[in-house]
Amino acid sequence: MCTRRLSPGCTQLRYCQSRANWAGSVKVVDPLRVRDVSFSYRRGILALRKVSLTLRPAEIVGLVGANGSGKSTLIKTIFDLVQTASGSIEIGGFGHRLAAAKQQGLLLPSEDYLPEFLAGSEYLAHLHQLYELPLVDTDIAELFDRFSMPGRENDLIEDYSHGMRKKVQLIAAFMLRRPFTAIDETLNGIDFDGLRVSERHVRQMRDDGLTVLLCSHDFSLLERSADRIILMAAGEILGSFDTATILAEHGSLYSFVDQELPIGEPA
Repeated sequence: MCTRRLSPGCTQLRYCQSRANWAGSVKVVDPLRVRDVSFSYRRGILALRKVSLTLRPAEIVGLVGANGSGKSTLIKTIFDLVQTASGSIEIGGFGHRLAAAKQQGLLLPSEDYLPEFLAGSEYLAHLHQLYELPLVDTDIAELFDRFSMPGRENDLIEDYSHGMRKKVQLIAAFMLRRPFTAIDETLNGIDFDGLRVSERHVRQMRDDGLTVLLCSHDFSLLERSADRIILMAAGEILGSFDTATILAEHGSLYSFVDQELPIGEPA
């Protein structure tokens, strides 16, 4: 950006003007666009009702709702694990069923179903092959050490605990660094040190221009990390709310959700 006063014929001024024109012509592609998506599991009962949302580059978004509100179903439709009844989904500007879209996104599911016959390092190498990304073995060792699993990267996954498998899923996300990553309750079940390391990596991804969707019931985690909160109930999105505003006006995410999603009093 030019800050000095320059004459109209100045070469530097013409250069800066051309750069500004170029920057203005670059189209920013949203990592995720969901438009009027509906889905039903059986008998016409809608699990998602004309859901629409947009995630922008470089943000962490928390997805909040009660069990059965449609959060995981929404994530499954985004990643083409279940077929939508109507609507459209784009990941990185590509239709979500296209191979190009699948290269843009990564899902960390709530389950820790990993191939037990592979070592942790082999699993990560396989993912890098799928995404056609180079792999640096020292990065694997460094991340295993950072997640308090030193020297375990070459052990079989069948010998990993539940928490260790979760950590391997998270390590995959922090190595692959896709433009859009959805983390569906994956942070549940890991220890305090692993949670702290994960939060730092998620924030670094955001700072580097990547987008993360955090589906979690851990409100304190979302208060610390999320830029905004999307609230779901009964298969619908109730709204998108700035986290800082929530905390300023309600004191906590818990108080906000308690107000927006009241429950009936016991009989």
